Amino acid sequence: MRTEQQGGDERVLHGLGVSPGIAIGPAFVSDDGDIAVPEYRIPADQVERELQRFAGALNASLKQLRKLKGKASALPDSAAEEVGYLLDAHIAMLTNSRLVRGAERRITEERVNAERAVQMEIAEIGDSFAAMGDAYLAARGEDIRVVGARLIRNLTKTPYAALQHVAEGTIIIAEELTPADTALMDPRRIAGFAAVLGGPESHTAIMARALQLPAVLGVAGLLTEIKSGDAVVIDGGEGTVIVNPRRETVARYEARQETLEREGRQLARLKRLPAVTRDGVEITLQANLELARELDQAMAAGAEGLGLVRTEFLYMNREDLPGEEEQYEAYRGLVRGMAGRPVTIRTLDVGGDKLAAPLTETIGGDSPNPALGLRAIRLSLKERPLLDAQLGAMLRAGVDGPVRILLPMVSSVAEIRKVREALTQVARRLKRRGVKIAEPLPALGVMIEIPGAALAADALAAESDFFAIGTNDLVQYTLAIDRGDEQVAHLYNPLHPAVLRLIQFAVEAALRARIGVSLCGEMAGDPRFTALLLGLGIRDLSMAPGKIGRVKQRVRALDIVAATRRARAIMDQLDDARIASLLDDFNALA
Repeated sequence: MRTEQQGGDERVLHGLGVSPGIAIGPAFVSDDGDIAVPEYRIPADQVERELQRFAGALNASLKQLRKLKGKASALPDSAAEEVGYLLDAHIAMLTNSRLVRGAERRITEERVNAERAVQMEIAEIGDSFAAMGDAYLAARGEDIRVVGARLIRNLTKTPYAALQHVAEGTIIIAEELTPADTALMDPRRIAGFAAVLGGPESHTAIMARALQLPAVLGVAGLLTEIKSGDAVVIDGGEGTVIVNPRRETVARYEARQETLEREGRQLARLKRLPAVTRDGVEITLQANLELARELDQAMAAGAEGLGLVRTEFLYMNREDLPGEEEQYEAYRGLVRGMAGRPVTIRTLDVGGDKLAAPLTETIGGDSPNPALGLRAIRLSLKERPLLDAQLGAMLRAGVDGPVRILLPMVSSVAEIRKVREALTQVARRLKRRGVKIAEPLPALGVMIEIPGAALAADALAAESDFFAIGTNDLVQYTLAIDRGDEQVAHLYNPLHPAVLRLIQFAVEAALRARIGVSLCGEMAGDPRFTALLLGLGIRDLSMAPGKIGRVKQRVRALDIVAATRRARAIMDQLDDARIASLLDDFNALA
C-alpha cells in the first residue's frame, strides 16, 4: 500500500483490487464499534486461571500485531517505516506496560474479570493523558484505546466484522474479513469493503466476487487513515481506496459506475444466446455458488447448471453443526430452483482460510499449516458423521433433479473408494427407513486441485465418474504460495508452465477414460484464459454467476481450431512471460 496526498483532505490508498466495481459511500470501521464488556467478580480460587486467560489474549494480540508488521514490511520504504513505527508502539503497549500491569493488578486485587479490568485501565490512562492538555499525549491515549480494544476482542472472542446494523450504502473498513464475515454482507445494504489483510485469490476475495461487491485487500495502514463516517470511494478493479474524495473525484467515479452498469446490461442480453464458438462447438457454462442466495443470480445469468456448490455456507456463523435434514432442505431448494439443470454439490471443504466455528476444535485451529492439515475430504473421512449427513442430504435432494457429488482435495484412489463405500452404506440405510433417494446413485467426482492428484489423474479417472479442476488451490500448492497472503500475491500465476502442464495432464487423463471434465477455479471466469482452456480440450467451465456473460461473449468470438493451435504453441514454452505474451497476442487478434 502507498498513500498519495491529493490536495485538501483527499487521500488515495493503494492495495490489491480483488473484486471489480465502484463503490461510493460512508465508511464503517468495523474495529471502531463498542464491544459489550461483561463485568463479574472472580472467586479467589479462580484468580490464577483468569490471569492465564488474560495472558492468552495478550499473546494472541501480540501475535496479530507481529503478523501485521511482517506484512507491512513488504510496503515501499516510506510506508513501511510509518506503519512499522505505529505497530512497534502498539506492541510496546502490550509488553510489560502500564496497561498490562494495571489490568493484572485489578484482576489480582479487585478480582474483576479480565475484560472489565482492561476496560477500566484504558479509561484511567486515557483520563490521565487527557488531563495533561498535550495533543501528542492525547493521541497516545487513542492508541491505548485501540490496543485495549484488540485485547478485549480476543478475550470476548468478538469478531471484527459487526455488519448487521450499518446504514444502506456503507463501505466496510476492517483489519481482516474472513469468508464467514463476508458471507454476512448483504449487497443491498453494503456497497463494498476494504481490509488490511488478504490476497486476490483468498476465499474472502472469491466470496466478494460471488456477491459482486467491490473490494480491495492488502491495504496496510488502512485503519490509521480512515474513521467511521468518512466519505470513501472503492475501486475494486484498480485496487484503490480514496478517502474524503473531492467533488470532481466523486463525479469521475460516478461516471465510471454508469459505464460499468451499461456494460452489464449489454452482457445480460447474451443470456438467451448459446455459448457456441464461431466454428460451432458448444461450450457448457455453469455457475459456482458460494451462498444459497446466489441461485437467482445464476438463473439470471443463464447458467446451464451449478458446476460447484460450496457447502461451507451451511457451517458459517453458527456454533452448532447442520444436520442431515437442514442440509437436505438447502440442497433440495437449489435442485428445484435449477429446474432440471445439473447441480454438482461439493462435500465440506473447511480448513485453510475457511474455518467453521463448530469444527475449530476438531480441525485444530492452531495447526502450524492449516492449508496442509486436516481439511476437506481428509476431515470428512476422519469424522464420518459429518460425511454421512452430507451424503444422506445429497441422496435425498437427488430425487428432485440431477445431482452430482464432488470430493475436494482428493489425493489417492483409496479416498474415492472409501467415499463410494460410505455412499453405498448411507443409501442402504435410507432405503431401509423407506426414504426416497436418487436412483441410480449420483455420479461421484473428484476435484483435481493438488499436484499429486493431477500427476495421478489416470489412476483417479479409473475410479471417478468425472473430474472438476480447481485451479485456485492447484496454483497455490504447485507454486508454494499462500493465495491469501498479499506479500506473495504477485507470485500467484495461473500461467506458470507447471500449472498448465498439470491441467493438461488432468484433461487428457479424463478424455482417455471418457469421463467428463470441467474447470471450476477462478481461471474459468476470466475471459483472458478462455481460449487457452478451450484449446486444451475443456468444454465445461464453471464460474461465479457474474462472470458468465463476459466468458460467453468471449466463447462466441472464438474459433476452436485457432484456439487449439495457440494452446499447443503455448504448451511448448518454458517461460511464463512468453506464455502470457502468446496468449495476450491471440486475445488481441481473436
